[in-house]
Amino acid sequence: MIKQTELPETIAIFPLAGALLLPRSRLPLHIFEPRYLQMINDALKTDSRLIGMVQPNVVPGREGPGLQTIGCAGRITQFSETEDGRYMITLGGVSRFRVVKEVEGFTPYRRCDVKWDGFERDLGKDETDCNFDRKAFLDTLGRYFDARNLSADWETLKEADDELLINSLSMMLDFEYEDKQALLEAPSLSTRRETLLTLIEYTLRGGQEGEMMN
Repeated sequence: MIKQTELPETIAIFPLAGALLLPRSRLPLHIFEPRYLQMINDALKTDSRLIGMVQPNVVPGREGPGLQTIGCAGRITQFSETEDGRYMITLGGVSRFRVVKEVEGFTPYRRCDVKWDGFERDLGKDETDCNFDRKAFLDTLGRYFDARNLSADWETLKEADDELLINSLSMMLDFEYEDKQALLEAPSLSTRRETLLTLIEYTLRGGQEGEMMN
């Protein structure tokens, strides 16, 4: 188990809208842009093999995309290279962080100084959600899947641990990037579950306040 004091003060940043990584979760990525291929090569040379996933945040008056304040670092746990030089990688979520400032340098990708304070819980064991009404949640999720013409392995969902279920759905379901950011910043698993349920119910209402769709 990695300790917070062992985490680097500066990490490579991969700004990708809509891509959510959470602690103790896994995110597969297809890397093909030259600057990010270089980022992977450089990360693989380090002991931590960390990359910071951050949602872009457009700042009025600034050229180029800004960055959200909070992101999540992932360790490259698996990678393979295609014949044409692309990477297929898997990031294992390690810890959230707070962006302090962007670091100027000679790398083609962005790097930031970061702080890990306040996210000590991310480095611990899996969280549980003591107030989780799984049946009611899955009933609502079923209506969401029906409305979006999605299929699911319901037996697996019923048996999944609280954190695996809630975090996997948070990462996989198609929400706006601002909503993904809210899920990332949730201070606890129960808060993330409440946020996730709110987003699902909002979708079922057709994006309007009022009665949900049948």
